[in-house]
Amino acid sequence: MGKAITTTRAQESTNAIERMYITMRHLFNRGFYKPNGVSGEALKNALLQLRPEIYGSVGEEKAELNGLIYVLERLPEGIEQCTFINLTSDEGYGISHINPIIPPKRRRNCYRIDDEQMNIEITRGRSDIYDILTHLTFLFIESEKICNRVLIPETEKTIRDWSKLEEAVSKSELTQAEREIALIHTANILGRSFEEIVEVYKKFSVKDNPERFLNIIYWLGKLALEEEITGEKRAITFSALLRERLGHHIHGERWSNDIKNILSQNNLLHRPIHIISANMHSVMNSLFAKEALKEEFPNTDSLEIFEALSSTGNAHLRKKVSEFAEINGMISIDDTSGTNIDVQIFDTAKIKTNCCSYNFYEDKIDKKPVIFVMDYAFGEQAYETIDELLKPYSTKKKEGALINVDSVSIMGKAGILEGGKGDLMIPSAHIFEGTADNYPFKNELCAKDFEGYGLKVFEGTMVTVLGTSLQNKDILKFFHKSTWNVIGLEMEGVHYQKAIQSASKIRKSISEDVKVRYAYYASDNPLETGSTLASGGLGTTGVKPTYLITDKILKQIFNS
Repeated sequence: MGKAITTTRAQESTNAIERMYITMRHLFNRGFYKPNGVSGEALKNALLQLRPEIYGSVGEEKAELNGLIYVLERLPEGIEQCTFINLTSDEGYGISHINPIIPPKRRRNCYRIDDEQMNIEITRGRSDIYDILTHLTFLFIESEKICNRVLIPETEKTIRDWSKLEEAVSKSELTQAEREIALIHTANILGRSFEEIVEVYKKFSVKDNPERFLNIIYWLGKLALEEEITGEKRAITFSALLRERLGHHIHGERWSNDIKNILSQNNLLHRPIHIISANMHSVMNSLFAKEALKEEFPNTDSLEIFEALSSTGNAHLRKKVSEFAEINGMISIDDTSGTNIDVQIFDTAKIKTNCCSYNFYEDKIDKKPVIFVMDYAFGEQAYETIDELLKPYSTKKKEGALINVDSVSIMGKAGILEGGKGDLMIPSAHIFEGTADNYPFKNELCAKDFEGYGLKVFEGTMVTVLGTSLQNKDILKFFHKSTWNVIGLEMEGVHYQKAIQSASKIRKSISEDVKVRYAYYASDNPLETGSTLASGGLGTTGVKPTYLITDKILKQIFNS
């Protein structure tokens, strides 16, 4: 008899991810699904088999609290109260009386249509849909857990803890004693200690809604109970316009045309253009902060100035740097296309003497660099935006003018597989999870550029994942320890490189010799328990690597 074939945990997890994505694409094409229907159960089962690190104890009977915080920071406030969730295209809700709800950690417009319905605008492609559906699947699992713990089997009655929670949320205001009693009952419902519940209560509490945590737990349980008792199922729908428009680069093309019009109006299209995908502060601050804030920070060689600019209480300093930059040739372009990608253009020909932290020696204005900084894209949106941006520029007067792109630099946060928060990753190739696609390239940056700064630096392959919330240790360990030599994971690298290579090697719309730079700093280590994205942000740990990478990119641009 032949030897029994067994699958590894990594293979099972890979299969679970594949099932989730196939199911999500099928549901999108169908136009709707019910979380407790056959398709919704398939999504939940796949997520429970995968057990992503970011969702911690999702597969256990007790509630997953850190995962709940992570998910609700990325979904609109009040979504737990909605029976109907509708994913739409940009369909003009902005002109209605309804104010958009924007989640704190995801830039997407959401609209509470009525007591039962939430509409979420999708303008950033499939990655946005995968992200939302994965988070919703987690919420439905947690909602079901609450229902199972409070509903007495074979009856329509609930346990005493639930009645007491219901009583607490019905009050307009709670005393300290009433709040603590409600939290004790909630702890029993969620299978967590009172101490844990108090901690998470504080994280959810906001000035206008101090009892937000109690309300969230109540509504998650209430909708699941109603579904179980009355049979009225919750539903997720995808609008006809969204299904029609997805994949056609509508927002990316609009964004790109707006940018090219401004470059053309300022006579910058023929100049050497250096594209940088980064945040909206590090390039501007690196160029101008030391000169703009000389009085406040006479010691310009320290990181103190950048740490101060990153602090929430220093809006006046940021404003001063921004105004200084505008006097010296910065053009700020707020997004109106729906991509949620703002842009800054720095015309170095307009930088006055002794106003910039960098020296560049080119005398001819036509050769002076134009630095084009675009805010971070999200997943597949990186391909849509860069692909459109690198296409020839056409106007009524002129067809197909090529853009003089000299370099494309990508910097940002990523998960690291060895090392810790703030350490650096310099990729030599990107591989696309779940496919055979791989993109090797010559990176103008290397590990040696970053030695001697007190940070660990890793050089190797990066994996572009389909969604950060679907990663688990088994898959990542396989990538890290196999001959793929993966050092980290992120969501955009493959998509950027695909657009750059098709523009330079196939379409010939930019130079074949375009320089590329990739560098990431670690936001988390998903292989370490307690170090995932759900464990919280970087704080000031991200300041040093952010400005170090920015500095190396700018020095290469000005010395090129």
